Amino acid sequence: MVKIIYVDHEGTERDVDANLGESVMEAAVRNNIPGIDADCGGACACATCHVYVDEAFLDKTGEREAMEQSMLDFAEGVQENSRLSCQISVSDELDGLKVTTPESQH
Repeated sequence: MVKIIYVDHEGTERDVDANLGESVMEAAVRNNIPGIDADCGGACACATCHVYVDEAFLDKTGEREAMEQSMLDFAEGVQENSRLSCQISVSDELDGLKVTTPESQH
């Protein structure tokens, strides 16, 4: 298990045990994390799983692909560290990953 820390826009942290190979979005949905609706079910066809990745993990989560960037164009409050959590695969390297949901998703 890999620990993922979800932080809402007010600063409330929720720690979740994520399974290797699942997405950060899937772990959030399985654990009822508020602010990650995942309307498209992880198909990278919406931006309702938008998160801000903690700076310490940016290199470990990889680069945005073109489709992900297209979906983020529709999201509110996009920043340099914005990602769609459905596009981040849980690996041992992400143990302790902290992601924050934007205020617009609450």
